[in-house]
Amino acid sequence: MLIGSDEETEEALLLPWDRFSAWLHCICVVGFDLELGQAVEVRQKYPPGTKTSICYLSFPDSNSGCLGDTQFCFRFRQGSNRKTSLGCFLETTDRDAPPCLKREQGHYYGYVYFRQVRDKSLKRGYFQKSLVLISQLPYVTFFHSLLKIMAPEYFEKQEPCLEAACNDIDRWPTPHPGRILTLPIMGVVLKVRIPTSYDKPGTSQLVQSAQSDSMVSIVLPTIHEVDLFRCFYPVFFHLQMLWELVLLGEALVVMAPSPAESSDTVLALVSCIAPLRYCSDFRPYFTIHDSEFKEYTTRTQAPPSVILGVTNPFFAKTLQHWPHIIRIGDMKQAGEMAKQMKVKKLKNLKTLDSKPGVYTAYKPYLNKDEEIIKQLQKGVQQKRPSAAQNAILRRYFLELTQSFIIPLERYVASLMPLQKSISPWKSPPQLRPFIQQDFMKTLEKAGPQLTSRLKGDWIGLYRHFLKSPNFDGWFRNRRKEMTQKLEALHLEALCEEDLQKRIQKHTEVETVDLVLKLKDKLTQAEREKLPVHPGTLEKLRAHIEGVILTLPEDLQGILHKPTTL
Repeated sequence: MLIGSDEETEEALLLPWDRFSAWLHCICVVGFDLELGQAVEVRQKYPPGTKTSICYLSFPDSNSGCLGDTQFCFRFRQGSNRKTSLGCFLETTDRDAPPCLKREQGHYYGYVYFRQVRDKSLKRGYFQKSLVLISQLPYVTFFHSLLKIMAPEYFEKQEPCLEAACNDIDRWPTPHPGRILTLPIMGVVLKVRIPTSYDKPGTSQLVQSAQSDSMVSIVLPTIHEVDLFRCFYPVFFHLQMLWELVLLGEALVVMAPSPAESSDTVLALVSCIAPLRYCSDFRPYFTIHDSEFKEYTTRTQAPPSVILGVTNPFFAKTLQHWPHIIRIGDMKQAGEMAKQMKVKKLKNLKTLDSKPGVYTAYKPYLNKDEEIIKQLQKGVQQKRPSAAQNAILRRYFLELTQSFIIPLERYVASLMPLQKSISPWKSPPQLRPFIQQDFMKTLEKAGPQLTSRLKGDWIGLYRHFLKSPNFDGWFRNRRKEMTQKLEALHLEALCEEDLQKRIQKHTEVETVDLVLKLKDKLTQAEREKLPVHPGTLEKLRAHIEGVILTLPEDLQGILHKPTTL
């Protein structure tokens, strides 16, 4: 892999185990102890106060009956925010990541490879163990692929090979968006590309195999995408309604027979509104031992904006009051088509054994799109490959989300002050406020009807969305980006000024004040990585130096000293 000068600088600054920490927080092995139940046997380190959660979330519920090897993932709250030597570096890499792939600040993901096989030599009669990777990165496909390499080796050779794997990972380049990475692990070489926020949505930047890749064993076309068609197959007559429920941040519970199906379905739901980021909490696999169990199952208040994936029959009773319940059956792809099912009433859901379907009283805002149903049905009848069905469904969701979000993007862009209103000697102008009434007026001529064939109550859908956590998260992010753009334009305007000429009219005190303000601007631009044109910061440094040199030597000495924070 070719390494640019920026990358060389970054890598040179990293300390031992920093590269490992850029990918993983820790690796745990969870076994079953006859007296203690699930227990951590080996750990590289785990987040403080999370040991119990990791233990219970790393094993399927006993009713799941998972024999053989099972892979799934879970997500849990981060106990305390530790500062690391990587902090500043990770902010830089995160900046270029798409919204759905940014590092989780308040949560960890747990990626599990669970093995349960008969073993008469053990008292319990079964060998039960999980290898778990804990990370803040939502690279579900990548980490599941990594576990397929690591776990079988570990179960056969035990701890020494786990230590070797950790050493391999600590030699990996950091997961920087846009780069194609070659990652050796336990004698196998993975090749991946980390997506960027600049990639065109809906296009897969496939990593091509080159002749020089003779050492590469596995090329991963995606690091995070789940198979949407397989996940939605049991309830795919309700695709559009599920999209609306996720978009609006409604409380949803997925009841499934195993953690694999539960976690895949929750991740599919969260990703169906891409490129919009799902901003509420979601738990791909949730158990009664989870620290948020009481908080999320209380009947004293309305269910929170969260998507839960569960397998324990106990939840069929505990979560009966939830407004939207998805019951998933066995996902093993059947040759026959999923039967057309009506939306069921919640009162009909008594146990986890209830028939697969969607149990809700929700009435969708948009009319049902029969075209996508027919297209996917035809694909099943013609035995179209699953990858092609998945691509059709992913494109459908993307176009639906884009049709919905484009009018919002257009209106928010109009809140940006004109560039000519930016004066280098005044504070940057403020963004105009988002006024719901004004936005609604724009929909008549520039609404989703320009890009979507779907009819229905789009206005009602927008009104509901504007009260949701997803709108709040999206708008906060857009406002931050636009504010930084204004700061960058202001900085560029300053750099175009003839400061030497201006300070001729300044007193010494005013000149010192100008230097301090310019230094603050420079610090802010570097800290926030403002989107300025190349060379702007160098020009600003030269301006600052030029102004300092006009001052007496004693002041020059003071102003040349580095600023202490």
